[in-house]
Amino acid sequence: MFVRFRHLLSGLLSRLGGDAIERQYGAVPYRRSDDGLQFMLVTSRRTGRWIFPKGGWMAGLSPWECAAQEALEEAGVEGRIGERPLGTYQTIKVRNTGTAPIEVEMYPLAVDVVLSDWPEKAQRKRRWASRDEACIMLSEPQLIVIVRDFMAEGPLPAGAPERQ
Repeated sequence: MFVRFRHLLSGLLSRLGGDAIERQYGAVPYRRSDDGLQFMLVTSRRTGRWIFPKGGWMAGLSPWECAAQEALEEAGVEGRIGERPLGTYQTIKVRNTGTAPIEVEMYPLAVDVVLSDWPEKAQRKRRWASRDEACIMLSEPQLIVIVRDFMAEGPLPAGAPERQ
């Protein structure tokens, strides 16, 4: 509830010309394999850097539902999304009109389905990576911290993607 209120307030301030930071919501898609926990990374459309799926708020959806929708659109994965963020990071969004600071809340997504066709397939690459590979591939240092913290707390139990 508080997260949604904070987002609505931030959006209202930015429309009124305030200096609010734009909020976005992202997913940390993961699965268990014989080699341990793996993370699904995607490339950004503009630069091709490896990132986790993320995007802006969608009317009628909670922040974690927005994150799950971005994972479906950008990475072609579906699963069980946690309702509590793993963490947040700040970055700069580059647009045709200039740059804007954004803050992204990241939610865990236990992947159940990997689609062979998805909305942004032609615009992005995707790849499963181990924790160590993900930490090397990710371009945002704060995302690396989120991955390391996620691993330090231990894998989430099957069927329960939300941390208590």
